[in-house]
Amino acid sequence: MRKTILKQWRAAVLAAAMTGVASAATADDIKIGFNSDMSATGSADFGISALAGAREAADELNAAGGVLGRKVVIVARDDVGAPPKAIQNTNELVNNEKVVAMLGGVNSGNMLAWLHIVEQKKIPTISPVATATDITARYAKQPPNYVFRVSMRDRDQIALLAAYAARASKNGKIAIIADTTGYGQQGAKDAQEILALHNVTPVASEKFGPQDTDMTSQLNKIKASGADTLIVYALADSNAHVMRSLEKISYFPVTLASWANLSPPFLRIAGPDLAQKMIFTASITEDSSPQSKALYDTLVKRDGSLSTYVMAAQAYDSVKLLAAAMTQAKTTDGDKVQAALENLEPVKGVIKTYNKPFSAENHEALTVKDFRLVRWVNGKVVSVDDATVKAITPADLKF
Repeated sequence: MRKTILKQWRAAVLAAAMTGVASAATADDIKIGFNSDMSATGSADFGISALAGAREAADELNAAGGVLGRKVVIVARDDVGAPPKAIQNTNELVNNEKVVAMLGGVNSGNMLAWLHIVEQKKIPTISPVATATDITARYAKQPPNYVFRVSMRDRDQIALLAAYAARASKNGKIAIIADTTGYGQQGAKDAQEILALHNVTPVASEKFGPQDTDMTSQLNKIKASGADTLIVYALADSNAHVMRSLEKISYFPVTLASWANLSPPFLRIAGPDLAQKMIFTASITEDSSPQSKALYDTLVKRDGSLSTYVMAAQAYDSVKLLAAAMTQAKTTDGDKVQAALENLEPVKGVIKTYNKPFSAENHEALTVKDFRLVRWVNGKVVSVDDATVKAITPADLKF
């Protein structure tokens, strides 16, 4: 039933985004491009949720008079999880639709494929989902850098996971398992490096194919190593199969993972009981503040459902930051908006109030200090507030 509802929600939101948006916009409107997978891969729900948050931010801005007295329009394109399509979309949005800013997509590889276009065209761009370090770092040494992020960089997530693991492990034995994708292997590499900063050498490091559904062989090796804490780095469906494989061998170490587990396939495949055993990262929960709860309720009321609220919140804040930069710059000119983003006055978002979130050296609006550890409970993502979390200090957050 939940899977059917999510499919219907995805189809409805995507249809609304793709129908008549460009034709409804006028030459005087401020167009912000949105280029993401919203239909093809297991992460498509992230893209749909981010679009919902971006649209809500635009609606709120327009209800208050718009930006610079002009209407804000989100012009969305589905990249279907394919880099060539992502590049085609970007060219269309920049050259034909004349967007003055861009929001990136779900898949880091897809976004990295088109960053050269926005950099050359001087289009301020924010990634509200994709987490690869190189997204903001690629042009950092060739300023001005037009690419910013309001999302959870992979290495920052692992810094929090490693801090928790180092304190949670009772025997000091921590293991890693990751899929063989670039995402998984980079995560495993980062985990090893950051654990080393805690003077911890993993007692085992295993990997599996992204299509594998039985990881009992690898997990039996980890079990034999004596590990009482496990860091998993893979996408949602693979993480669910890891949990099911742990159940098969009756082995339940403290299990930690990235925000990929916010995706509905994790909950659906693992089931509620197993899903609750995995702790993972997030930047916000629907009930973390009254404003957050209000935004969540608004999105659900408007669209009928919402699969991954974190992505919606990050995209919502991304649009608010772009709007604030345009207002501060008193123009939509790319050079001036980019400069305004690097010198932004305080902006109240739903995740936090952004006090000069960017600088010429730093294009990351969120850091590990903004993250929290969460788990699925009764179909909702809730904060973990156990003794281990409370014991983590700033000094534990090593990079």
